[in-house]
Amino acid sequence: MDVTIAYVMINCELGAEETIMEKLREIEQVKEVFGTIGTHDLMVKLEAENFEKIRDLASRSIQKIEKIRTISTLIKKE
Repeated sequence: MDVTIAYVMINCELGAEETIMEKLREIEQVKEVFGTIGTHDLMVKLEAENFEKIRDLASRSIQKIEKIRTISTLIKKE
């Protein structure tokens, strides 16, 4: 089975990182979540069946988590 891999960079409200990381880990397609230093606060690795599922996860599941300000999604091209 082919898998689509994407990385989501997240900017969130100050101090909300741990709470957001816990919520992200509840999403089945989230394979890794870690804090970063620099332009973004968190990075998430997603694996899903296809591009559409990644897009749905980013816009309907991740972006709507409370205290997330912005996200940027990079999809790995095979």
